[in-house]
Amino acid sequence: MADFIVSEIVDGDTFKVKNGWEWKEKGKKGDTVRPTGYNTPEKGEPGYTNAKQKLENLILGKTVDIRSAKTVDQWGRLVADVYYNDKNLADYFSEYKI
Repeated sequence: MADFIVSEIVDGDTFKVKNGWEWKEKGKKGDTVRPTGYNTPEKGEPGYTNAKQKLENLILGKTVDIRSAKTVDQWGRLVADVYYNDKNLADYFSEYKI
């Protein structure tokens, strides 16, 4: 896809991008992204706050590269491979890899 600026961290494995994304082949648009390759605890579960804070410290306000869009899930999130500093975001979250 392209480079996007991260505008908000939703949780440890979901974030929003400034100006949104558009997946032209599928006719989909949105602003929320779910990176592939890892899964962090949900709100109310142990580790949630730490995972969210880690993602915030890593990419909030920074540019990420969204590659290889897979799907748009039931919550309207673009599920895709996401890279920061040419490294897959999942590699920063090895403790949560799936």
